Amino acid sequence: MSETTHDATVAVSPPAAPDEGLTAGELAAKHGLTVSGARPSLLEYVRQLWDRRHFILAFSRAKLTAQYSQAKLGQLWQVATPLLNAAVYFFIFGLLLEADRGMSREVYIPFLVTGVFVFTFTQSSVMAGVRAISGNLGLVRALHFPRASLPISFALQQLQQLLFSMIVLFAVTVGFGHYPDLSWVLIVPVLVLQFCFNTGLALIMARAGAKTPDLAQLMPFVMRTWMYASGVMFSIPIFLADKPGWIANVLQWNPAAIYMDLMRFALIDDYSSEFLPDHVWAAAGGWAVLFAVGGFVYFWKAEERYGRG
Repeated sequence: MSETTHDATVAVSPPAAPDEGLTAGELAAKHGLTVSGARPSLLEYVRQLWDRRHFILAFSRAKLTAQYSQAKLGQLWQVATPLLNAAVYFFIFGLLLEADRGMSREVYIPFLVTGVFVFTFTQSSVMAGVRAISGNLGLVRALHFPRASLPISFALQQLQQLLFSMIVLFAVTVGFGHYPDLSWVLIVPVLVLQFCFNTGLALIMARAGAKTPDLAQLMPFVMRTWMYASGVMFSIPIFLADKPGWIANVLQWNPAAIYMDLMRFALIDDYSSEFLPDHVWAAAGGWAVLFAVGGFVYFWKAEERYGRG
């Protein structure tokens, strides 16, 4: 394009830029650019997670090994910690407060140890999930991978830790006269359902903790309240027999109580189905599916925001 100036000379204006007038989105599409760290579709996200299954398993094992690497007793603390907690709770609730109402010592001690071990599985998964993103920002910002790998790996780490602890739980149960029988087969589906529930909860807490790191300071108080409300140290239907029935129903239907009671039902001969709420297996499966699916989708929706400050 040219034009004549006042002194009759011809001035030539520069040609229009080829990208002039295009929006940022149109520019990106024209040059084949994509958003860095953009959230993939849900199915694609699942496929990416499956492709990294070996990383998830190896990461959980490494975390488990490193957890007590500085302690002289090493991995023995995986068993000693919940066992010491059970001993403290037995002293306070079993001896001083007599929370074993209606239970013999042969039933109450396995009842208490089972509750402590099973609830610790959920508690540890939640606490690890809160810090899954905020505590690994260097890894999140340095590498491209589906961020759900982290909370899933931490939940898997806690499952492996529980499996080590189960050896002591079996020894305590047998030591008080409750020997293996067909009901012990139920341990497997109980652990599978609880793991699915814990994983979903860890995913939810990972997203919340990534946005609000201070949540890690609040959660110990929340978990302690949940523990006392879930019947870890006492039987809910026995302890609340003189209270309105709806209170016991609400506490028994909470997922932590359901998984603990199912494990007790599987391990302890005298812990019969009368201590379980109606349709307990349906409730256990419902909680597991609701949190596993809902937690996964909830975490996936914020995938592109993790690690961005």
